[in-house]
Amino acid sequence: MFEYVPIIVLFPLIGFLSLGLFGSRIKKEKLVGVIGCGAVGLSFLFALLIFFQMLSIEPDQRKQIVTVFTWLSTFTASPGSLSVEISYQIDQLSILMALVVTGVGFLIHIYSIGYMHKDPGFWRFFAYMNLFIFMMLNLVLADNFLLLFLGWEGVGLCSYLLIGFWYEKKFTGDAAKKAFVVNRIGDFGFIIGMVLIFTTFGSLNFSTVFSSAPLQTTGSTTIFWITLLLFIGAIGKSAQIPLFVWLPDAMAGPTPVSALIHAATMVTAGVYMVARCSILYALAPVTMQIIAVVGAVTAVFAATIGLVQNDIKKVLAYSTVSQLGYMFLAMGVAAFSAGIFHLMTHAFFKALLFLGSGAVIHAMHEEQDIRKMGGLREYLPVTYKTFLIGAIAIAGIPPFSGFFSKDEIIWKTYSNEQGSPVLLILAILGAAMTAFYMFRLVTLTFNGEKRFNVHVHPHEAPKSMTVPLIILAFLSLAGGFVGIPHVSAVEEWLDPVFSSALYRLLPGESTSELAEILLMAISVAVAVLGIAAARHIYLKRLDIATSFIKRYPRIYKVLLNKYYVDEIYDAAVVEPIVKGSNEVLWKGIDVAIIDGIVNGSAKAVAAISQFVRKVQTGVVQSYAVIFIGGVLFIIAWLLFR
Repeated sequence: MFEYVPIIVLFPLIGFLSLGLFGSRIKKEKLVGVIGCGAVGLSFLFALLIFFQMLSIEPDQRKQIVTVFTWLSTFTASPGSLSVEISYQIDQLSILMALVVTGVGFLIHIYSIGYMHKDPGFWRFFAYMNLFIFMMLNLVLADNFLLLFLGWEGVGLCSYLLIGFWYEKKFTGDAAKKAFVVNRIGDFGFIIGMVLIFTTFGSLNFSTVFSSAPLQTTGSTTIFWITLLLFIGAIGKSAQIPLFVWLPDAMAGPTPVSALIHAATMVTAGVYMVARCSILYALAPVTMQIIAVVGAVTAVFAATIGLVQNDIKKVLAYSTVSQLGYMFLAMGVAAFSAGIFHLMTHAFFKALLFLGSGAVIHAMHEEQDIRKMGGLREYLPVTYKTFLIGAIAIAGIPPFSGFFSKDEIIWKTYSNEQGSPVLLILAILGAAMTAFYMFRLVTLTFNGEKRFNVHVHPHEAPKSMTVPLIILAFLSLAGGFVGIPHVSAVEEWLDPVFSSALYRLLPGESTSELAEILLMAISVAVAVLGIAAARHIYLKRLDIATSFIKRYPRIYKVLLNKYYVDEIYDAAVVEPIVKGSNEVLWKGIDVAIIDGIVNGSAKAVAAISQFVRKVQTGVVQSYAVIFIGGVLFIIAWLLFR
């Protein structure tokens, strides 16, 4: 089955080309949906078959590389010559990512049939979604940095297209441009990192780079800069401090886009890249410390903003930023398997929550302010139950999936050599706030008194939207059991991928079972307290929240306005660049110099023309005089030369 790996990537490409070229001529939405969903569904089927084949063979035989064709080559055999192939690497990490991308992506595509019903750009939406899946699969299955970067940039392009899908609305276009520009900042670091990798190792192939990496000295300056530059790319793609500002605004796109790109797949690309390069990061302890600090601070920072947001999708957006922080915290403390495990469970419950929010918005006729909702439980029973499961999962309550993955990260932050008490406290604090703001969201949306307009008649979404919710709810409930500590199928599955990196990071973790149980109890306790506090305040004592706002208006205003980060960027970066471009590039260079040269040459030609045109008088006698004068000049020249 391994030789069929390229087919996993090919199906979404065929779907994109079919819909992109002929979608406008297909009049039936059902046919467009079948093509769009079928392409991703077939990819998931083949990925699943390859996964089952991998289960049947020995771990050391599970890694396979399938080459399709040579992409770039300098046609020389000299050391350092560039040779890049379109090759796909199947191992335990890439197949897990492929299953998440295609599996969750397939459910989101099905959901989109109902959500995007009667949209004028129905076919275009599915074409973009298929293109995104194609690019994401190239990213996670690539066997070299350049092909990974092709997928990396491809998902950035698709993000721009999908966020700005409703291009007739100005705010969606602005959000799309913001996402595109901020990602390019991170990608610039990624490109420099790739150049440094090539100059250091003479290759961009994973196998060559990673096999040569152990020859480098731990903590060397070169490895530090390679890993840091690659991490800068991850900061942009995975929305970490300071490049997180694009992701909340990206909620302007259709809700399935939020679920697919900004919850389950694209934003986790940075986490995957760090995990794939684990051996490089194991050689750069300073970079790992930076990753851990950035992840932990981002987790808490975004959670504080989520506490007061009133847009249902904005709450989930800042939750995504926070959860991505947990994943990077795991990477920074060398808990690579735990980080990928949380990536997987997060894909389940966050996709569920975003799709659930889409069902709410659909029922409320595009209303997104949770202050104008309430009491929706009786109108949307399926959506409520599934959304509640997602909220419990992300809060980290056993036996839901988020408990197992988040608890593993908290434990590794304590027990691994790379962890620290400060990082542990930040992780637990973030868990408490996550539980609070998620159940604030659930309570204000589904419970309590009805605050929506009497003319709004909420209704349950169609089955094309509710069935994916039910499946994702099941995965959010049961998905964590594959990662039970000490019986961890995920950790055992991924161990061959990370073993060489972990070997470099000895000494290993503490094995105190009592400490692990105690930390587990603490993480559950703070989550329960967060849930109880949110339910009590927003169901029975709303005056507590009101009095807090009145007593601490400045704190509330700062959190509500997201610490004014956007305003700071506008004042410190955007406006100076715009003004500088206007004064220097536009008025100084374009208008004064370039336009001056063009306009000056036109004026010079006009002036010369004014003089030369006098020769053309239109008087026949003048022409005769000039003619005779010319003849006499020629005769004189012939006679006296």
